[in-house]
Amino acid sequence: MHIQAVRRLQEEELQVRPASLPAIPNPFPELCSPSGSPVLSPGSLPQPSEPHIIKVFSEDGVGKVVEVPADMTARDVCQFLVYRNHCLDDNCWSLVEHHSLLGLERCLEDHELVVPVQACMSPESKFLFRKNYAKYEFFRNPLNFFPEQMVAWCQETNGSIPQSQLLQNFLNSSSCPEIQGFLYMKDTGRKSWKKLYMFLRRSGLYCSTKGMSKEPRHLQLLSDLEDSNIFTVTTGRKMHNAPTDYQFCIKPSKGRTEQKELKMLCAEDEQSRTCWMTAFRLLKFGILLYQNYKSPHQRKTAISNFTTPVRSVSENSLVAMDFSGRTGRVIDNPVEAQSAAMEEGHTWRVSTPSTPVDLSVIHRTQLWFHGRIMREESHRMITQQGQVDGLFLLRDSQSNPKAFVLTLCHHQKIKHFQILPEDGQVFFSLDDGSTKFTDLIHLVEFYQLNRGVLPCKLKHPCTMVAL
Repeated sequence: MHIQAVRRLQEEELQVRPASLPAIPNPFPELCSPSGSPVLSPGSLPQPSEPHIIKVFSEDGVGKVVEVPADMTARDVCQFLVYRNHCLDDNCWSLVEHHSLLGLERCLEDHELVVPVQACMSPESKFLFRKNYAKYEFFRNPLNFFPEQMVAWCQETNGSIPQSQLLQNFLNSSSCPEIQGFLYMKDTGRKSWKKLYMFLRRSGLYCSTKGMSKEPRHLQLLSDLEDSNIFTVTTGRKMHNAPTDYQFCIKPSKGRTEQKELKMLCAEDEQSRTCWMTAFRLLKFGILLYQNYKSPHQRKTAISNFTTPVRSVSENSLVAMDFSGRTGRVIDNPVEAQSAAMEEGHTWRVSTPSTPVDLSVIHRTQLWFHGRIMREESHRMITQQGQVDGLFLLRDSQSNPKAFVLTLCHHQKIKHFQILPEDGQVFFSLDDGSTKFTDLIHLVEFYQLNRGVLPCKLKHPCTMVAL
């Protein structure tokens, strides 16, 4: 009893002590608002945010635990992982919210806070660290993302609008551009799909109950934009008995969601799906997306002082040079550039006999080479990383063990080009021997500079980074 009485007195003393502390006079009362108190109390001092634990997975299934504060954005997490893994910070990395049971995933916007998103995720869901080259591609080539027949404003002006004005209307909060077109929607609790004419506005997604009518009495609200997020469906068309392969979904952003709460939608083709999903992001976030695109490093974090010793391999950073004279010069002629590359390769191999290079495996050290993956796997990787022009990878051929395959994306379509050995496997060629290369690295570097027989230059390597 005596011990309990002593403990009770100690607890009461601890409760009274903070209230008995004298108030601290505010040395700068003129900085306080009129309604605020000119006295600083201990409880009014800013408190540091508590750290939270998240786990991020790479595409090979390896996870890394990261301790983040409550105000850390998706861009901050990506920057941290970029510096830790010595990747090139090109503003194309994304944190992906992946729901395995629902078969859904989306890339978090750079400004989104990670901790609130994690709080709404189910236990089997996870974050992925992945490249996404199409994250801001619509700012560079807006007409590729918004076909005129799907933008109501374009039809009203007969298509006579500049690209900058098209995007400005999406970003301007006072204007309201509208996306329209046919979509398939799955009936709740059923496997059947209905084809409806839909309208996407700043206030939400609507469907017309009478053909293509825009009259308010014929419009039914399906989902608002404020409390929803748009996801890509990753499970394929068989699971939902979808009419096409171009599925997407609108999911409530607050709380954990069940299957019956999802709005399952399906487009006719990839361009239509991309248009709907891009317009959803622009109408929801508006000018925030443009700020993320223009100032990716505007926010200063604790990791901003690190540097990444990795050079860029984009088409803007690769030029053919001739160093045979006293000063170097840029080679503009593609034929001369190719012959110079061939000569340089032979000279390099002859001048280093002490370190022999096996040309049959030298390409396996490159991030764009993915070995013996299937055709379907290469499609999945290209699709996940954005389907922008010039996104590519190389892989072993399944039909010819001595050949390789270049998988390339152009106009949101994935194409495959076989690389065949020439002259007894001494050279490799994409154009039946017209242009020959001693190894695949030279081949890739040449087509990064010259389109040749390809529909576009090789621009973005499809990479998988292990955490």
